Amino acid sequence: MTAVAHRLHTVEEYYFSKKLKEVQALMTKGKPIINLGIGSPDLPPPPQVVHALNQSLSDPTAHKYQSYQGLTELRLAISQFYKTNYGVTLNPTSEILPLMGSKEGIMHISMAYLNQGDAVLIPNPGYPTYSAVTKLLGATPMFYDLTSESQWQPNLDALAQMDLSKVKLMWINYPHMPTGTKASKSHLTALIELAKAHDILLVNDNPYSFILNDNPTSIFNIEGAKDICLELNSLSKMFNMAGWRVGMLSGDAARINHVIKVKSNMDSGMFYGVQKGAIEALKSPKQWFSDLNAIYAQRRKLVWQLAAQLGCDFDQNTCGMFVWAKLQNGLDSEQFIDTLLQDKHVFIAPGTIFGSNGNGYVRFSLCAPEESIKEAITRTS
Repeated sequence: MTAVAHRLHTVEEYYFSKKLKEVQALMTKGKPIINLGIGSPDLPPPPQVVHALNQSLSDPTAHKYQSYQGLTELRLAISQFYKTNYGVTLNPTSEILPLMGSKEGIMHISMAYLNQGDAVLIPNPGYPTYSAVTKLLGATPMFYDLTSESQWQPNLDALAQMDLSKVKLMWINYPHMPTGTKASKSHLTALIELAKAHDILLVNDNPYSFILNDNPTSIFNIEGAKDICLELNSLSKMFNMAGWRVGMLSGDAARINHVIKVKSNMDSGMFYGVQKGAIEALKSPKQWFSDLNAIYAQRRKLVWQLAAQLGCDFDQNTCGMFVWAKLQNGLDSEQFIDTLLQDKHVFIAPGTIFGSNGNGYVRFSLCAPEESIKEAITRTS
């Protein structure tokens, strides 16, 4: 058999890719699994989004290759969305790049900037894709700690003491996944200053800013951010369009062009109908978020009840579509969730998949109907 590339030995198959096979196998055997493990919205997108997709299919250009930079109308819609909802001005011609999901952007940004031997600052706990992509490209992950003692914010003194001479990129993610911590303006400002001092490209991954959050923010709300920052965003969570694969990258025009060099060699443009649907989603009134968050708020109350019943501690002053909870008595995260899955047929995520600082924690998703969460409460009572 042909030997695989050395890079494959640096990573494992994505946790949810593996674990959901196990969950599916249990379901195939007739086990009534309640999935509170993954952040895949179960609610539909706005009706006008589906209508726009349907209407677009008869357009003469719908089935042709599309622009690598996306429709002009889509970039205008993204620009207007940022202006309306964040108070941020972005040039739709040069400072916005539509993506096939923000996960694609993590790879494209990394490919545009990282050489073998470069270092990348990655939050612990944090989204596993940051470290996986770093390793695949032959760069070195340098993890910075987020802990409950620091309210899951970066320890700026500890960062200042690290050897940052080889660091090229730094990933931040606020509102934070998995903990739900909100952005601190003082921390963001200090991180921007740190990035400028060490010539580090600071990238904020920002898909959760509208979920159970009264104050959506962008990294570009901080003065001087565009000099050294990029921001990823996504329609997956805020408009229930995870399977559509629509994201966006914003920032300085020169950096956007660097990423386009990679992206234009990786795909042949986003499907026309998906773009037309995304345009309509971005035009949604603020009432959309109010209605969506009313549903998530009710679900979160039930998840809090479930978490407490399972003996977990959690912070109620968080946002996003997850509840991050600490296990009592030093219980092992993976053993705990495996027992829960096998005995009660309830699946939640172990904190360890997000980094070593997730040991002793679990994550509950809000992406399940109230009836399912109530059933989970009944099963575990």
